[in-house]
Amino acid sequence: MDFNVSPVQAVTREFLAVILAGFGNELFPLTGDVGDEPCPKALLTISNKPMVDYVLSWVEESGITDVLLICPSSHRPSISHYIHSESSASSSSLHIDIQTFDESQELSVGTCSILRHFSGRIQEDFVLLPCDFVPPPSLPLSKLLNKFRTETTSDGAIVVSCWFEVPKPEKYATPDEWGSHSQSTPIVWDDCTGTLLYIGTLDGADRNSEELELRTSLLSRYPRTKLSSELQDSHVYVCKREVLDALQEKAGLDSLREDFLPWLCKVHYQTRKRSKYGSGKIFRHLYIMDIRLMSFAVLGALTNLAPTGSDDDHAEASGLRVGVVIHRAKDGYCLRANNLLAYLEANRHFIADTCYTLPSDPQKRALIDTKASISPDSTIGDFTKVDEKTTIKKSVIGKHCVIGKAVKIVGCVVLDHCVISDGAKLESSIVGRSTTVGGRAELVRCVTQGGYEVKENENYRNEKLDTSDWGAETGDENDDNNEHGEDSEEQNSNEEDG
Repeated sequence: MDFNVSPVQAVTREFLAVILAGFGNELFPLTGDVGDEPCPKALLTISNKPMVDYVLSWVEESGITDVLLICPSSHRPSISHYIHSESSASSSSLHIDIQTFDESQELSVGTCSILRHFSGRIQEDFVLLPCDFVPPPSLPLSKLLNKFRTETTSDGAIVVSCWFEVPKPEKYATPDEWGSHSQSTPIVWDDCTGTLLYIGTLDGADRNSEELELRTSLLSRYPRTKLSSELQDSHVYVCKREVLDALQEKAGLDSLREDFLPWLCKVHYQTRKRSKYGSGKIFRHLYIMDIRLMSFAVLGALTNLAPTGSDDDHAEASGLRVGVVIHRAKDGYCLRANNLLAYLEANRHFIADTCYTLPSDPQKRALIDTKASISPDSTIGDFTKVDEKTTIKKSVIGKHCVIGKAVKIVGCVVLDHCVISDGAKLESSIVGRSTTVGGRAELVRCVTQGGYEVKENENYRNEKLDTSDWGAETGDENDDNNEHGEDSEEQNSNEEDG
């Protein structure tokens, strides 16, 4: 018998998922601190499920097991506590390394800078994802990974990006104070090869918002390009490890979407840029790697890469491509919940597919009064109490909330641990965690910061209510008191003179 045992081979992981979870300034005041506790964007719930869970589940279904989650230092305790709790959607198959960076809500750090800082922890090809992306079942992450695997092997693509068609928002009024919808970006791509050729930038839009300038070198190489200004960037990028080396060389680039990718698209089809950067250590390594993997037919085409000295002379090489996957709205709901309007729409989308029924657990069921009216297209979180004669329609109510008597809630998102007192009315509003709404108060198209207190009988419309308002109100009251005191002193002085 042969008892020889083969040595165990170390398994090299193919991809690392890098999830960015920033402050979420566009979601303020929801992301404002609740007292001394931060309110991480990644833990804001969509249909009572933290938004980061949608991305983690997407990653896990693709077969990736290692995750680097990067967040502000102040958010780490809350995110770490949730990730390691039983409530988290991430199973034991995911190994999540939480790292922090120094950032403030006043001073944000660009994606390129973050990737440079953590490049030492990324030793393989990686997938960059935002914590706010809500993918549809029809767009598995494996679709992007498979395109990347094929094209990095066959023609030297080093990045695969994903753009999606924005679903039409529901017809409801939203105040200007909430901000605008996420802006779509004009892009040009070749549908036949799935190559991203041009990305509009903010600088380009400022120069000329009605015209688009494309080089003849691009159009001569890709005569059947497609143009759209109706697509949004998912900020999901599958990248080769060498992208980090390129970022180190291009130290002046800060934004991946606004700076690096538009530059990389130009390197692909402009001969001068290819001759300049293709001879560098980083991209020369990519050329050598691609040549070893390509077929002899493609290798023969690469022999005609000599630059002609003109930007309009197109290169025949297929390396340094940015691949693109386009997701259409008809193929499934897809959204980034990165601003207040998108966040509300995401919640409304999920409750449209639900059918609320009373809890089967006797303890939870006892918290819902039999005389309360809850529409089927609503969601009520666990251990939330709903009192009699209350009406809830087309709304998401979080966990551990207390909803008083004769309350009316329509088209709202109410986060965890809120108290809505008797007779209050809420319409098309987002109520931050641990908010208290006083009796017979009314909120219409409002957003509250976590921990905000709406006093009894107060009415607000089209407002962002954050706790800094309290200081202003206190200051106004003090000014009024001071003015009243001065008037009294002046009156007493006049009486003494008389």
